[in-house]
This record gives sequence, C-alpha cells and structure tokens, in this order.
Amino acid sequence: MWPVDHRSGLYTEFEAFVAGAAGRLLRVAVLLTAEAETEAVAARRLLAGALARTYANWRRLRGDDPYDHTRQELCAAFARTGRRHHGGVGVLAGLSPAERLVLVLRIYEGVAEEVTAAQLGLPPERVRVLCGRAVNALRSRPAGRTVTGPGTAGTTGAADAAGTAGTAGTAGTAGTAGAA
Repeated sequence: MWPVDHRSGLYTEFEAFVAGAAGRLLRVAVLLTAEAETEAVAARRLLAGALARTYANWRRLRGDDPYDHTRQELCAAFARTGRRHHGGVGVLAGLSPAERLVLVLRIYEGVAEEVTAAQLGLPPERVRVLCGRAVNALRSRPAGRTVTGPGTAGTTGAADAAGTAGTAGTAGTAGTAGAA
C-alpha cells in the first residue's frame, strides 16, 4: 500500500493518475516484454517499479506530465533488463529488445524521433535505423495477428501494424503532451 499523505492530497492525485493511465501503461509494458497479455508477469513488475518511482517523485512532478515520466521510467527499466525479455509470444516477440523499445515509443506511443533518441541516449540516426529494421521485420512476417492500440486499432497482421510507421507523428499522442 502506498503511504497516504492526507495533508496535501498527493496520494489522491496519484491514485487518480493510476486509475486513468495504468491500462495504457500496462499495454506498453506488455508490448515491450512480448508476453501474453493474460500472464504479463514481467510487464506488471516493470510497471509497478515505474509507478513506484513516479510516486516517489510525485511532488516534484507537479506541472509535468506524469504519464510521460512514468513511460520514461518504464522504458528505462526495460532497457536495463531487456535481455531478459527475449522471445515471447506477442506481435513484437521476434524483435530485439532495442527494436521493441524504439518501435513502441515511435509507432505505438507516437513519440518524436528526436525525443525518443534523447530519452534512450541514442543518436537520432540509430533510432531511425532501429525503427526501420523493426518495421521491415514486421512487414516481412505472415499476416494473422491482431494488433490493437493507438495508431493500430483494428488492423490485422504484422505487415499492417508496421504500415502505421507513416503515422508515428500523430498516433497515440493522447497523454503525451510535450513528448511529441
């Protein structure tokens, strides 16, 4: 249980944030770990850590986008442990951890290339290469998997999911003000 700060209402604010954003953040974590959504043990562990770090910084985050901060924490945790998450069953399972991370940020979340590069500590050219490689890998897969999420809702098949690359600047920007 989170420590309750009744004097400032921080807990109530954080609780409201989690109620509104946890589902979408869990989907990001599931895509990163390439786990089955019904299990998602590692994804839930990554998200719990990211939310704990966000809560620890909640007072300092006033005025900033807590979704963006939590997503950055989630992605940083995945980057540190990405090698543990090879394989999997999700649509992104065949991609390397770095490719998954870049693809989720750029395509699913709609984060700008320069912002993605800065958040990951990579040159923009490397982000572009990783994203292109991931999109090409998805396009070369046989169709048949359903992909849902901002920018991909209702599309079927890995090739269709990869086809959303042209919408990366507009897809999934809700809740990411300042990130795109």
